[in-house]
Amino acid sequence: MTPSRSSEPDAITPADAIPPADPASPDRTRPGREPEPLAVVPVELAALAERVRAVTPARVFVGRTGTSYRTANLLALRADHAAARDAVDAELDLTGAALAATTERFGLFAVHSAAADRAEYLRRPDLGRRLSDEGRAQVAARCPPGADLQVVIGDGLSAAAVATQVPALLPALLTSAAEAGWSIGQPFAVRQCRVGVMNDIGDLLHPTVIVLLIGERPGLATAESLSTYLAHRPRSGHTDADRNLLSNIHHRGITPAQAGERITGLAQAMHTLGISGVSIKEPTTVRALPTTAPPEPGPTSST
Repeated sequence: MTPSRSSEPDAITPADAIPPADPASPDRTRPGREPEPLAVVPVELAALAERVRAVTPARVFVGRTGTSYRTANLLALRADHAAARDAVDAELDLTGAALAATTERFGLFAVHSAAADRAEYLRRPDLGRRLSDEGRAQVAARCPPGADLQVVIGDGLSAAAVATQVPALLPALLTSAAEAGWSIGQPFAVRQCRVGVMNDIGDLLHPTVIVLLIGERPGLATAESLSTYLAHRPRSGHTDADRNLLSNIHHRGITPAQAGERITGLAQAMHTLGISGVSIKEPTTVRALPTTAPPEPGPTSST
């Protein structure tokens, strides 16, 4: 009698039962075959390190002493970490040396979000997404409603980014808007600011497009990186899907001049199409990678 076929899966063939590999086969994984040595390509380490450093601020090819960083690299790492912590804790100062000229030129003023201070802002992100009652009153009194373009400056998580990037970016952005024939709202700043405050301002002023220049969360590469959020007619209920973002505006990323052109292009698309967010795409351009690292900026202030 023919035995019935078992419902168990077929047994797995043990490795030692696999036939010997064909010596001509390129398969290095079969048992009994020694791996073929890989070809060694000569590399000039110094040139490679320079090439890599040109395209990333990451700490690569920094060398070591024993199992530790070299002293200079360790001190630089600690300094960058301290600068990042300082950037988060710092208060936005429109009358300080970095922003005083910009404040006077454009008549900037500052209001507060619903977060009473920095500590509460860090604990309660929701409070940073709406203006304080006093702030709403100031904005309503000093900013004309219905502008084609309303620029808002927010400290976010790095007042240092605002102080470093806004003096060059804001004039370029407002000049481009004027050349496009848009009406421009009175720019102002929001302390203890989160991105969601755009909805509150949209409900209050009803601009066609809001541009929020806000400090990014600092890292060890830089504490001075700025982000730009744009939204077409923002209002309560809008989410990140209704906004567009341009990030990494700093000396090793997107320059203020480049950012100004891209922000204007996005704002123009929003005016034309009447939408923003995931439905708006920037045109893709292919650019050659740099071959040399940009000059390092001066020391970051820890005050």
